[in-house]
Formats: sequence, C-alpha cells, structure tokens
Amino acid sequence: MEEVEDRVVPSWHAMTPEACIEELKVVENIRRTGLTSAQAAARLEEYGPNQLSEKRKVTLLEKIWHQVNNVLVAILVFVAAISLVRAITDDPVTNGIQVGIIAGVIIINTCIGIIQEGSAEKAAEALKAMLSSDAIVVRDGTEVKVPAQEIVPGDVVMLGLGDKIPADLRMIECGNLACAEAALTGESVPIDKMVAAIEVEGDPSRTPLGDRQNMCFCATLVAQGTGAGLVVSTGDFTEIGTINALVNKVEDKKTAVLEQIDTVSKWLAAFIVLTAIVTFSYDFWGVDPENSKWLDSLSIALVCAVAMIPEGLEAIVTVTYAWAVSNMAKKNAIIRALPAVETLGSVTVICSDKTGTLTQNVMSLTAFVTSNARYKFDVNSKERTNKNFVRDDSYMAERADHLKLINANGVVKGGASASRRGPRSKKKKKTLENDDFPFTMNSDVIDTTVPSLEIDDDEPSAPVKKIQDNTPVGSGESPELPFFRQALSGGVLCSKCTLGKDGTRDGEIGNPTELSILRAVYFTGVNPTTMKDDVPVIAEVPFSSDYKFMATIHDSREENDGMGMSDKNIVHVKGAPDRMIPMCCNQAKAGLIGETEPLNKDYWISQIAILSSHGLRVLALLRGSVDAGTVQKGEQLGPEFVQEKGAWLTMVGLCAIMDPPRPECVAAVRESNMAGVRVCMITGDHKDTALAIGAMLGLVDTEHTEAITGPDLDALSDDEMKKAAMKYNVFARASPQNKIRIVKALQAQGEIAGMTGDGVNDAPALKASDMGVGMGKEGTDVAREASDMILADDNFATIVVAIKEGRTVWDNLRKVLMINTPINNAQGLSVLFALIFGMEQTPLTAIQVLYCNLICAVTMGFVAAVEPAEDGIMEKPPRRVGKRLIGRFLFLRIALGTAILVFVTVFSSFWALTTFRGEELCDTAEWNALDPAEQKEMLWQLVHSQASNSLTFSALSITLSARFAYNSAMHTRTLYGNKFAWYSVLIVTVLQIAITYIPGMNTVIFAMGPMKWEQWIVVIIGMVVVFLVMELEKALRRYLSSIGSDTDDLEFDRFDSVPNFNSDDRLLPKGASRMVVTELKK
Repeated sequence: MEEVEDRVVPSWHAMTPEACIEELKVVENIRRTGLTSAQAAARLEEYGPNQLSEKRKVTLLEKIWHQVNNVLVAILVFVAAISLVRAITDDPVTNGIQVGIIAGVIIINTCIGIIQEGSAEKAAEALKAMLSSDAIVVRDGTEVKVPAQEIVPGDVVMLGLGDKIPADLRMIECGNLACAEAALTGESVPIDKMVAAIEVEGDPSRTPLGDRQNMCFCATLVAQGTGAGLVVSTGDFTEIGTINALVNKVEDKKTAVLEQIDTVSKWLAAFIVLTAIVTFSYDFWGVDPENSKWLDSLSIALVCAVAMIPEGLEAIVTVTYAWAVSNMAKKNAIIRALPAVETLGSVTVICSDKTGTLTQNVMSLTAFVTSNARYKFDVNSKERTNKNFVRDDSYMAERADHLKLINANGVVKGGASASRRGPRSKKKKKTLENDDFPFTMNSDVIDTTVPSLEIDDDEPSAPVKKIQDNTPVGSGESPELPFFRQALSGGVLCSKCTLGKDGTRDGEIGNPTELSILRAVYFTGVNPTTMKDDVPVIAEVPFSSDYKFMATIHDSREENDGMGMSDKNIVHVKGAPDRMIPMCCNQAKAGLIGETEPLNKDYWISQIAILSSHGLRVLALLRGSVDAGTVQKGEQLGPEFVQEKGAWLTMVGLCAIMDPPRPECVAAVRESNMAGVRVCMITGDHKDTALAIGAMLGLVDTEHTEAITGPDLDALSDDEMKKAAMKYNVFARASPQNKIRIVKALQAQGEIAGMTGDGVNDAPALKASDMGVGMGKEGTDVAREASDMILADDNFATIVVAIKEGRTVWDNLRKVLMINTPINNAQGLSVLFALIFGMEQTPLTAIQVLYCNLICAVTMGFVAAVEPAEDGIMEKPPRRVGKRLIGRFLFLRIALGTAILVFVTVFSSFWALTTFRGEELCDTAEWNALDPAEQKEMLWQLVHSQASNSLTFSALSITLSARFAYNSAMHTRTLYGNKFAWYSVLIVTVLQIAITYIPGMNTVIFAMGPMKWEQWIVVIIGMVVVFLVMELEKALRRYLSSIGSDTDDLEFDRFDSVPNFNSDDRLLPKGASRMVVTELKK
C-alpha cells in the first residue's frame, strides 16, 4: 500500500459553512454553481481519485518461501541431497525411495501451510465494496451523476433517501436529513444532521464522530430527508480511508503456539545436529577407523538426523487446529486463521462492541408507563399475544444504581445522551430544556429557542409516591387487547413507518425508534398495517428537529377512541416528553382512553428521570380532539396547530425504548468471568446508555462502577491510558482510534485482548487485537474480513465455547509433543546407543525411520489432536503469556518417554541379534544354499523387524497414556471418549503386520524379515513396561500436585519468556478524529 502523505486536516465540524467554503477555495454560491468541469479536473489531478489505496499482496513464491524457510526443512533438504548422491553412486532403489518420501513430506507440509493462511488480505477489498459507485453533484450549475471516483474536495453532493454517501461531507443544506452511521460510529439509530457549526470546548479534533452532526461520512446511508454537502475529504483521507489504512498497516504476529513450535524446532535442530555429529564421529573414528568410509558414516549419521526430525509435527499441528475449527464450526464459531484457535485459549479480556453484539441491534419497546402502572414488554417473544405485556410496577421503578444519588432534575439533564448536548444557555432559572433532555425520535440535536417545562430546584430526589390500584389489571396480569389498541394507537397512527415481514426487520422502512412501537403492537396481537389503513391520515404536522414532535389527524373509530367521539377528529401527537408536558392539561386515567384526570406533572417528570437513568429513549404519546371538518384532508399544518392551543392535550403514556441486551449474553458474561476472562464493552453510544446496558449484562460491579468516554480517553497520557484500560469495563463514545488504543493499552498490561465487533469502525481494532471476532449475520464484510473468528449466529455466548476449544487445543498440542517427540528422539538415539553398545549396523533403516515418523504423526499424533477437553478445563485461569509449550514437567515426561523407548528398542534389538545369530532362519536346505552375506542380511532383517515393531508398538503405549495429562489411563475412561485412539491402534497394527510379512515390501523396501512368535512376546513385554512407567510418572505428579507443586507448569520459571509489558513503545497517538497511521503488530 502506498504511504498516505500527512495533511493538516481542518476541524470541519467546528467551522461555519462560510469558513469551509473559504478553506476549500470555492465560490460563495457554490451550492448553486458547483465546480466547473475544468476545476474538477484540476482538483482530481491534485487530490487523486476518490478511492482507497490497496496493500501489496504477498506472491505465491513468497508464501512458499515463508513455509520452507526453517532449519528443520533445511536439514531434510540436506539429507535428501546426500540420499540423491547415494542413489546415483550406490543403491538407487532404497535411496531413491528415501528422496521421494522426503520431497513428499516437504511439499505436503508447504501446501497445508499455504492453504491455512486463507484469505487474510480481503478486509481492504470489503471496505472498497462499501463505497458508492456514483453520486449526484453540482457541476457547471447543473446537477449531474458522476462516478464516485471522480468526486473531488469542493464538489457539492446532493443527497436523498437511500443514497450511499460517496465522501466525507460538510453539510450546507439539510431537509430533515438523518443518516444511519451504526457501521462507522456504533450509533444504534440514525443521526439527525444540521448545518450550524458545532461549538466545542478544547480541541475540536477530539469530538467523537457521532457528535459531528453537521458532517456526513463516506459509506454511510441516508435514512431520511434530503440535503446538500460540500466534499471535504476523499479517498484515503475520509474516515473510512483512515480505517482502511489502519487495517492495512496492521502486521500479523505469530501466536504463542507457532512461536513455541519455532523454538522447539530450533532446539530440536541443535540436538539433531549434535546427535548426528556424535554418531558420525563415533562410527568413523570409533568403530573401525581403518575400514571406515566417510560416506557410509555420513549416511548412518543422517539416519539419526532423519529419525529425529519431526517431519509430521507441522502437519499434525495443523490437523489439531483443523479439528478444533471443524468442531467450532458446528457450534457457530467459524475460524478464518487456524492458529487463532489457540489464541482463544489464552484470552484474558474480551473487548466487545455493544450494538449488535451484546445487544440485539433492534430498537425495542421495553416498557409502557401509564398514570398508575408500568407494563413490561417481552422483547424476545415470537408469539403474538397480549400476554407479552405484563404489569410489573417494580420494573425500572427506581433510578439506575449508578445514578441513585443524583436528584431527578440532574438525571433528566444528564440523560442517556447528555454528552451530545451543546453549550447550555446561561439562565438563572433551571428549565427542563430539550438541550438538557436529549430523548427524541431521531437524534439529540436540541433547539434551545423553544421554551419548555420549568423545574424548581427543590424537585424531590425520590420518585413521586402514588396510590396503588388494580386498574385495569393487577400486578403480574396482562390487560386485554383493546387496552393496548387504544393506548398505543398514537404510536401506530402517528407514524410513517412500515413494519417488516412478520414483525421482523425484513423489509421494514422507517425510523428504528418509531418502528419499536409498531413491533410491540404487532406482537401484542394487533396488525398495525390494517389499523393504519382503517383510519388514514387526514392531515399531519411533520416531525422536525426544531420542535421535536409529530402530529396526525384522523377520523374517530370506536375501537381506537372509545364511545362518544363520532363528531370529532382525533389528534395523535408523539414526541419528546419534555416538549409535550407543557401542552397537556389531563392524563388518561390508568391509560384508559375516555377516562381522564388532571395532569400530575411531578409524577411524569419523575418517571422520565427514572427511565432516562436506565439509558432508555423516551417518547410520549398524547391525544386530543378537534371538531370534525376543522381540518381539511391534505391540509398543510405547521407546529403552531399543536403549540398555539395552550395546554389542551391528554398524556396517555410514556414509551421506554432501547436496544436490549441479548438474553444469552448475560449468562455468557458470567461464564467468561468464571473462566478468568474479563469482558469489556466498547461502544460509540452514550455513556449512560452504555452504563445501563453494562449493568444489565453484569459488566458494572463494585470493582468497575463507572464508564469512561472517548474524549476522556483522548486526554489521557499513555500511562494513564494503561490504568484506565484496567479500571473500566465500559467505554462509551469510542472512536476507531480509541478502540485500538484500548486494545494496545490492555496488551501493554500483559492482557491477551480479544475484540468483537460488527461495524466498519471495529475493523482496525479487530486486526490489532490478539483475537478479532466478527459477526456473521448482522456484521459488515469489512469486520468479518478483519476478524480471526466469525460468530455465525452473532451470539456472544458462542465465544465461551470457542475459549474452551482454544484451551483444549493448547492441552492437545502438549499431548502431541508428548507423543511425537519421544518417538522421534527414540528413533535417532536408538541408532546412536546401539552403535555405542557395539552393534555393527543400525537397528533401523532410513526408510523405516521416515515411515515410523509419518505413521506416528498421522495416527498416534492425531489421537492427541482430537482428544476431547478434560474435566475442569474452564475452571483454570487462562494460559499465561510467555509460558513455554514444553514446561518443566512436560520436558521430564518427554525425557522419560524417550529413555524408556530407547531402552526397549535397543534391548529388543540386541536380544534378537544374540538370539538368532548362528541359528538357521529358514529351512535347512534353503539356509545352506545362502552365502554368508545373504545369511547375515536375513539376520539383520529380523533385527530391523524387532526394532521397528518394538518401537512402534511401545509408542502406542505412550499414546494411550498421554491421552490424559494427569488422570490415570488404567481406567475405563480409556475405552471411550476418543474412538480415534482405537482406530489408531488398529491401523498401526495392520500396517506393522503388513510391512513385516508381505513379501517384497518387507525385504526390498523396509529391509525387514517376517518375525517369529517369540519376537512378538518381547514386543508385548516392551509395550507393558512402557505403559507402566508412564503411568507411574503420572501417579507421582498427582502426588506432588496434592502437596502444592506446580505440576501444571502454570507459574513462570527461569526458562520462560517473561514478557516486558513496560516497554517504551508508545500507544497510538491521541485524538478521536485523525491520527498519523503507525505500524501495528497483531
């Protein structure tokens, strides 16, 4: 990817439209004239096309080199070269087969490695796919459609409903414009747009993207209204371009297992070379110096080398990952990069996005409050019944815990969107202004010119007490359908929204907040579409962010409005509660239409305060009436139709709306904490909303009581940032750069940080985290392609399953090493010690060794790779960073396994050599017909058979014992749990019998002869000895563990790589809007 030059980026949102026009050096009447074609061409030359830069792709040759560039492959290549020389000069059959096997091993492992890398470079492509293909701009005084790539700074872009915004725009004209920016900013509802400059204190560049309400951002969508915007940034300089640069700049880092495998390989390589040198030296100078040939001695040394190289280790590691991937896919966790499975097992912190990840990403009516009761709505119900509403006067009846000590006036002024309000007007008298009360249908842009309800300073801090009654139903009961049809009719009729198919989001049109009421009515049993068709709108007062309400006039219907209203038109009003209360004189008694009582102003203020403290959006439903015929059909009405009548409306109730938590996430968070994994929520939403959701999920507790916002994080130094990352579980108003900085701060504190997310704004942090988790259903392609794992069901609880699988992978990889390493070591050391103890030839041939390596990896190694999790794995803490794959006790186990296998193999070989030397190994006539060389060859064939079978079958004992790290394998549990263990025993037995007894294969290829029955007795004895020794070792470890020894290798020791988390590396630069892109390591 080409480096993006640094530019000084003005804070467009803090500038007036006139200042932006001057900064861009365009004419004052740019809205009417636009750029000329010549100016557009010149600017295209200056700024470049409006497209994202691409990262340089890795070539196939580079991928191949990455796979073969290690010392073990180098040793194999050297062995293959020597075997090729011997094939040409000495034995073409045996050495030719050996060369072919080695080449095949290298090719297979290389192919597996390349395939497992997958499609890691697709994130940038997914970002490009989000960009608009064309746009309408003003050029030469005319509106024309041009390719999005040709848009330049200074262009005027015209926006309409459904348009995808082609570049970052500073709005110069808005007509009830709102944009859906959830993918970029994390906002769960569309954001109203404005033209005026945003007044901010301090550095304007730290204003979160979601608060820049006079800006529209590239790749977001127009949800309602129209507008015109001045292009201020294109291509890599847009906000999505910054994300693209962050995604492309993140460098992949090997996971702990791959680093440990590299370390193990280096130590093995050193040990292999040392053993080979000792073997060569001993054979060349120590056995028969006068008759030794260097090529023969070198060949024997290389047999040791080939024997000890774990050719199948890399393949079996991949198989271990692949098996875990397959298991996880069945449980809706899709892994994009195989090593990510292991990383899950060591995750200590999960940083989760809120919208769509911990929550349902569906604005839902959660409660309906009347003058005497509150009704809780089951947002998760799929049945259409009035039972979904249940009277529960205790539901959210008190202020949220974190705000209990704040008086109602303060809560109302703070609210779920308080961080978005503009500068307050300096008035001596406190008023419940909309700049202080931020709950609206679309956004929180407040018009401070409209007077509203006054509040006295002595407003009570406790909810207003009210007399309990059972009208219309008692606690725990559900009113009949007519109650909700009438009470919520204003939310249905006073709406232009269209509900999706069967109440879902499929095909829905309109504002999510308004749709929540229609959805609740639908699942109560009323069809909103039919209801609207029966009573069409006569006239309306359209919604505007200036006065924050909408009103519609309808003919009366008895089922909606009660009796005695036939000569009236019904006026339904829906809007921000603080704007509505001054217009009310009455309230619907118990929510019943037709029964009114004087308005209890203090009660409604208290209820607003309570609901807002829980982070809920609140809409008031009101109704009034005018004489039939007063308003003509289609008449254009203004806000004065409602405002100039004074206090004349009836308050029906309050609709409390939120994006609710996923029900399964509460349990998932609890399970994560039990497993030693902390869960943090990072969201672009407001602080109090985030705290409310966090409290419901169990993220807010006595240790993590507060939340911190993105602008607050921007002001922190690196050291303060590290402390904040550990102190808070809830991060609100977070920008993409904030998210990465949080992740890097956690990593700097020694945490293994996972990050979940579904939006474009999550992509950089997903790549920078140790474990990026994207959403498969609701997530964007950008987030999915930047992830290591995708949740197919968007279920946070699936992460817990994945964490368990990740821990199992680490355990199983240790078991793989416990099986493969002793077997490999025993093959080479058996050759060396056999020579040292006086054996004139090697007990194992090179082809036997290669075969044994592969068969052990494919069968016995696979047994460990697919072993299910042992009991209690989720009760242990996550694996510590820097812990070796081979700890002290595993190293001792490997050493013990190696020693006992070498002993059994060498002992049985000497036994066969001494037992059958001098005996007739076939019929007397046939034996006498053989010359001494042929008789000697037949003897050594039996020795090779004895060594091969003793080693391989004893390796089965190692395998069966290693299935359980601590529990005894001398138990019925060995018989079940892993059917592949017994498949392995069967396959190995069949293959060993085949290479031992099939004529031609045994003698020509493997240099083995058919074994005698007494040899099999020795093999069985060896198997029993090995099994008992390994089980005795486990019994000793269990005893040591019972008296407090660290037999789990959990604690650091002198050989572990204790990470230095207090390095001088700076975290990402501060600032929520723009940053100098730096290299990031994953």
